[in-house]
Amino acid sequence: MKIVCIGGGPAGLYFGLLMKKQDPSHDVTVVERNKPYDTFGWGVVFSDATMQNMRMWDTETAAAIEDAFNHWDDIELEFKGRRLRSGGHGFVGIGRKKLLNILQARCEDLGVKLEFEREVESDADFPDADLVVACDGVNSKIRTRYAETFKPDIVTRPNRFIWLGTTKLYDAFNFTFERTEHGWFQAHVYQFDDKTTTFIVETPEHVWKAHDLDKLNADESVAFCERLFARHLGGHRLMTNARHLRGSAWLNFQRIKCDQWWLHNGNSHVVLMGDAVHTAHFAIGSGTKLAIEDAIELARQFGRAADGGADTNDVLRRYQELRQVDVLRLQNAAWNAMEWFEVVGERYADKLEPEQFMYSMLTRSQRISHENLRLRDPEWLEGFERWFSDRDAACPDAPAGPTPPMFTPFTVRGVTLKNRVVVSPMAQYSAEDGHPGDYHLIHLGARATGGAGLVFAEMTCVSPTGRITPGCPGLYERSHMEGWRKIARWIHANSDAKFALQLGHAGAKGSTRLGWEGTDKPLESGNWPLISASPQQYLEGVSQVSRAMSREDMNIVKAQFVRAARWAAEAEVDWLELHCAHGYLLSSFISPLTNQRDDEYGGSLENRLRYPIEVFKAIREVWPDHLPISVRISAHDWVEGGITPHDAVVIAKAFKDAGADMIDCSSGQVSKAERPVYGRMFQTPFADKVRNEANIATIAVGAISEADHVNSIIAAGRADLCAIARPHLANPAWTLTEAAKIGFKAVDWPKPYRSAKGQLEANIAREKSAMATASAAKERA
Repeated sequence: MKIVCIGGGPAGLYFGLLMKKQDPSHDVTVVERNKPYDTFGWGVVFSDATMQNMRMWDTETAAAIEDAFNHWDDIELEFKGRRLRSGGHGFVGIGRKKLLNILQARCEDLGVKLEFEREVESDADFPDADLVVACDGVNSKIRTRYAETFKPDIVTRPNRFIWLGTTKLYDAFNFTFERTEHGWFQAHVYQFDDKTTTFIVETPEHVWKAHDLDKLNADESVAFCERLFARHLGGHRLMTNARHLRGSAWLNFQRIKCDQWWLHNGNSHVVLMGDAVHTAHFAIGSGTKLAIEDAIELARQFGRAADGGADTNDVLRRYQELRQVDVLRLQNAAWNAMEWFEVVGERYADKLEPEQFMYSMLTRSQRISHENLRLRDPEWLEGFERWFSDRDAACPDAPAGPTPPMFTPFTVRGVTLKNRVVVSPMAQYSAEDGHPGDYHLIHLGARATGGAGLVFAEMTCVSPTGRITPGCPGLYERSHMEGWRKIARWIHANSDAKFALQLGHAGAKGSTRLGWEGTDKPLESGNWPLISASPQQYLEGVSQVSRAMSREDMNIVKAQFVRAARWAAEAEVDWLELHCAHGYLLSSFISPLTNQRDDEYGGSLENRLRYPIEVFKAIREVWPDHLPISVRISAHDWVEGGITPHDAVVIAKAFKDAGADMIDCSSGQVSKAERPVYGRMFQTPFADKVRNEANIATIAVGAISEADHVNSIIAAGRADLCAIARPHLANPAWTLTEAAKIGFKAVDWPKPYRSAKGQLEANIAREKSAMATASAAKERA
């Protein structure tokens, strides 16, 4: 096979040598526009896992890299005059120039032809090639030539960065933060050989401009950075090797991903590799890792094709299928890490103490979790847990070690929750004429005895026409109050959980069937009239059409909410939540997708919030002052033109000013045109943004399913409480079970159940031991 690699970076060189090693009859050429020993940038980083992969594929290359690389386990933070360090992270750093020289030498040993100082304009320059590998970087000409086929998605990010070097040597991957009069700068610092360290300086665009860095040339920018980080550099200078760039040499990162990775141009197969097809932010240092692993996977697929007779189309299709999954996973982690650094000054740097700031930084990608940190550096994590729990005098001492964040208490007004776990409001469709009955007592009582700190009943409707379905509970008759009071008293008598009601009105999403009979489908008979901010049909051509509320309607509904709040207090409920999410009545005012009013309740976000805030103030006035009220919002409509996370901060601030204690951050369910991006803890970023930008406590909700998730969220300061939904349906004692799974024994069980506690803990310990033994045996084999 005649192979041409356009671009002499790690991807092209490594793929070329692997293919030549695999079959010496291949005619392989790598074409590079620069001179043999030119390179720009400083050191590159990849993980121990990538190094192990390279050992399996070419021991000679791996050995040469290992002789030259700098390896470290520790991450160090310099922040607010403190220096904190955590170990067990495992990185490899090597000079980019040294890495390329090693790959070039290995290519020459194997007979790969290297052509330098050749600028390739098109794959058509190689009409006799069987395969053209376009690894020509972020500004790939080949990708641009076939943009309609490759469909690149290129996003330019707001932060500015400059890639520098220094002779000061570091024995850890170091993150250094400095505050100026205009905002924060951060440096990503890692040593890559025995003489040199990479020193990347990053800052938001507005801070960069405030310092007039857009007007400075490269040397002036280097001098500015030297002054800024002088106390960290200890007299060492900063260096640049990017004088080939015009202007200040400050760059914006471009996130690239492509729908299609390969094509046939009429003569040759063309495939993208490395930065030409995907990029990952340097915040997790994975660009080189991705390039190397692209090369390995494509070589693997060609090797299998040679054995099995698959054609090149099959090889390239399989290559894309396999790599796209891994790349997307890493890009998502890199995106999370990148966003953390983009907002670090606005959200975290001024308000988090160094210990929590360090934890937040370590877990920024969401690939590293609480228990993963325990595996990496148990001593550091134990110290952090002790610091976290010691901040609260009400936190009980655990005899076998510090209390995990999930099990620390949390106080709002006069209510103290024993832990950070909330049983989320979940529709049960089991009420009769709005009355909570024995079913609700058993359902909610079981979860109260299951260990959660706060137990929510499902959305409780303030009128019969405010129900979602005929099976939804209400609080619009005094007998409803008596039913809820019975449940509240049972929970208080038989557990130490607190009990919460979520008040709401279905609006245009009402008068529908029970969930298992057709979610959101209108009743076949017995329908009731619907109201909302504007006329609306939730399911186009299917749902009933609501009418726009008049001012008289608003007064009536507000009075219904006030009545329900008064009765909730009489029912001895501990906590109230106002439902302003998911397209229900109050949500329909907030979202521009459902509010087309032309009066003072429509138009701007401020106007659209007017009625929900009016209702909130009315219930806050009658709700006991020592008891909290939270507000559930849809922090993202997932539809263009709808509510965005930025809007959510404005919404949260408005409710905070009105007296709200917490914001329960959900999303979506406002429009059937929504396109949510699901994943574990997928809504937690909304809680994080609202908490740390609006400065109000938040509840995180959505795909939070294990103690590790809760601990990570609470410890990092991304939310104050975690609402767990479906896992509580599967296991009412979810909190107690998760405590046993993480080995936390200092948690009370209900007295009648205590005999099962030790057995559960022992069974889980045996399972872990058996799994560890099996894993060790597999490794030995």
